[in-house]
Amino acid sequence: MQDQRPAVYVIDDDPSVRDGLDSLLRSVGYDTRGFASPRDFLQHPRSSGPACIVLDVRMPDASGLDFQDELTRAGYLTPIIFLTGHGDVPMSVRAMKAGAVEFLLKPFREQDLLDAIRQALELDRARLLKQAATVDLHEHFASLTPREREVMALVARGLLNKQIAAEIGLSEITVKVHRGQVMRKMHADSVADLIRMADSLGLAADTKGNGNVPWSR
Repeated sequence: MQDQRPAVYVIDDDPSVRDGLDSLLRSVGYDTRGFASPRDFLQHPRSSGPACIVLDVRMPDASGLDFQDELTRAGYLTPIIFLTGHGDVPMSVRAMKAGAVEFLLKPFREQDLLDAIRQALELDRARLLKQAATVDLHEHFASLTPREREVMALVARGLLNKQIAAEIGLSEITVKVHRGQVMRKMHADSVADLIRMADSLGLAADTKGNGNVPWSR
């Protein structure tokens, strides 16, 4: 992800606006792609790296605000910056409440747009990093044996090795071995780190220690 140039998708039915923004954004190093409508955007493959959308509010075939709602329902969380020549307060409030990064009126200062794009890309980069960390966490958890998952859940409840041994009917030394395997496979640097992972996985609510989190079924 770090090797990919940030992508900025410009969706505006005015070709002069698309061309002007393409020139501006490429001059500062962004991978820019212009679309005349939301439909054109949806038909085009999108980058897996950091990205944002610069979206016109009013277009002949679709409202930018309605398209924002459509993307949200589809789980497409790329940050949006709105541009409009006919904006009003209720419109801007709706956009911002729905998660837009900025709502700029045309004509706008180039620096204002660049600042908004920089902020949007930082937000998307953080989202992707969190998403990747979650995938890694689930993969690490999937590598545990059923017994190791049970031990992990009991460690997350704050039980000591002796207590875990009594709980599941193993010797204390065997529990210690399982616990060490859990720490290694989960890439946990400390018990506190492991507890945070267990909380993210929903193991804290699994008092039986079976690792029955929804995604693993």
